[in-house]
Amino acid sequence: MSVLATPARHRARWVSPLMRRVLLVNFVPLALLLGAVLYLDQYQDGLLEAEVAALREQARIYAGALGESAVRVTDPNNPVLVPDIARPLLRRLTDPTPNAGAKIYAPDGTLIADSRVRMGAGGAVTTEPLPAAAARGPVVGLVGRLYDDVLTLLPHSRAAEVELSPNAAGPDWQPDVRQELRLTSSNDSHEMPPYIRRTRDNQLLVTVSEPVERDRHTVGIVLLTRDAIEVDSSLFAVRVSILGLFFGALILTVLLSWYLSLTLARPILRLADAARDMREGHGRTGAVPAPLLRRRDEIGELGQALSASATALWGRMDAIERFAADVAHEIKNPLSSIRSAIDTLRRVREAPQQARLLAIIQDDVVRLDRLITDISDASRLDAELSRTATERVDVVPIMAALQEIAEATRGEHEPRLVVDVPPGPLAVQAVEGRLVQVLRNLIGNARSFSPPDGTITLRGRETGGVVELSVEDEGPGIPDGNLEQVFDRFYSERPSGETFGKHSGLGLSISRQIVEALGGRISAENRRDSAGHVLGARFVVRLPRA
Repeated sequence: MSVLATPARHRARWVSPLMRRVLLVNFVPLALLLGAVLYLDQYQDGLLEAEVAALREQARIYAGALGESAVRVTDPNNPVLVPDIARPLLRRLTDPTPNAGAKIYAPDGTLIADSRVRMGAGGAVTTEPLPAAAARGPVVGLVGRLYDDVLTLLPHSRAAEVELSPNAAGPDWQPDVRQELRLTSSNDSHEMPPYIRRTRDNQLLVTVSEPVERDRHTVGIVLLTRDAIEVDSSLFAVRVSILGLFFGALILTVLLSWYLSLTLARPILRLADAARDMREGHGRTGAVPAPLLRRRDEIGELGQALSASATALWGRMDAIERFAADVAHEIKNPLSSIRSAIDTLRRVREAPQQARLLAIIQDDVVRLDRLITDISDASRLDAELSRTATERVDVVPIMAALQEIAEATRGEHEPRLVVDVPPGPLAVQAVEGRLVQVLRNLIGNARSFSPPDGTITLRGRETGGVVELSVEDEGPGIPDGNLEQVFDRFYSERPSGETFGKHSGLGLSISRQIVEALGGRISAENRRDSAGHVLGARFVVRLPRA
């Protein structure tokens, strides 16, 4: 067990790295959407354009009324605007709209009348501010000012006739009348552009000017200014709604991110703790919490895979432990025999007995060499198969080659190898060298148990999606209780008369190891006649068809 310091298990992580990433991924699109909605100023432009249109229509009414009622025509070519008539008429016209102020200018730029200038008692003159300026709410002004300050940092795409000029002059601002008259005379539509500005005290003022005409002669200009508080109020309501929706969506995003953290990050941390427990050997089974294994999502699949990996790892460790014990036991036997023979050899003086003891030592050394070779092959088999990719292998030529080799090396009275395969290819997904090793092991095992002049049959056929290869002999068969044990390492039941130590007992075990690594199965059974008598053994290899 590891003696290193173990990190605290199931640490409380209020904001895990995964949750921060989830929050960021969910927040960025929301913030971009908010910025786009707040930055797009088409709505404000539409409100201002509507305000300009309404104010311009009102100014045309004023100009028409003044042109008809406040102009004296002494010379048809030079009508004159009468200030004494224009002033009271302008006040009467502007009384229904207290949030607007109007001025009349002569063609030379002289101010003739101002609706906000009142004559008080005793001839005192007072100038009244626009009422809407005092009625403006501080919150609306603050939000609007902050919003417009931010927008001034960004490029705008306003129409040319609706130009916003921050920090412009106040309600007393006036255009160059002579310039306006020149624009009027050169403009086919006789429509002068509006002036939209936000003053230093955050008033949004809209000003339009219309010429006062009589008999196609311009006698003055009406300048109509109105505080567009409705525009600010509408924009404030829209901005508050957008911000409210944003913060509501933000809260929902945080809650959903927290939920994702609880359902993703926390289970992953628990799986990490389970993996740490497995690494440090705290438990062989049950390291992955059962609730994670019951989940029907990717976390559940990961937990099941981790649990299966742990089970396979512990099984592999147990197999290595058993393999090491078996190896030690098998090597100990010839070593004990060699040591006993050497001890006896020191006391024996007769030459025949010494020769017999030396022969025993030589046989044990050969047996040790064979054991070490087979053990080395078995120990590196898994690693080699994990690195080698399977490929499509046609077993028909392989079986034919094995038959030719067996026939060429067959001795007198030794069994004959017969191959029985259907016409055409018989392909499997395997590693050719290891498949040949399996077949040679099975044929060698069948040759050991076959009677003199017997027959070993090597068959191949396709059943569904599986290719079935079998090796049959005419030997005594396998005890019914040992049909599975024959694949155990160092299985020692050998035919009578065979020299002890000629086989290591690893051939069938290695064959099963190879077949299972290739995704197949191997089994042993006895061949019987109709009366139930054993005719021999049959080993069947089933591999996936290519």
